[in-house]
Amino acid sequence: MLKSDCGKLLVYTSTAAPHRKRLQFVKAATAEIAKRLKLEFEVVRFRKSFSQIYVYYENGNGEPIPIYCDEGKTSDAGEICASLKNMMFVLSFHPAHSALRQTRQKLMEPS
Repeated sequence: MLKSDCGKLLVYTSTAAPHRKRLQFVKAATAEIAKRLKLEFEVVRFRKSFSQIYVYYENGNGEPIPIYCDEGKTSDAGEICASLKNMMFVLSFHPAHSALRQTRQKLMEPS
């Protein structure tokens, strides 16, 4: 993935939970947003068992910010992508994430 000073998207999932189909949708949507915004993308797996899949935004200046949780339900990649786009758009207005400001135009383009 291309490196960017805007940060990266992290998908947190459990290795123990049987949710491959959900994970595929979340990974596909996250990869799409990361590509569009030229962000890095990484899947982080934990041995601790939990049913939800989380997506965090990390800009290297502090704690990662949660931007999506699938709540243990299956959603298609389009719905997930729209949720991620909305959260990244909101973050782009926060002064601590000024590097995202230049990504607003990319976020507003149709998928």
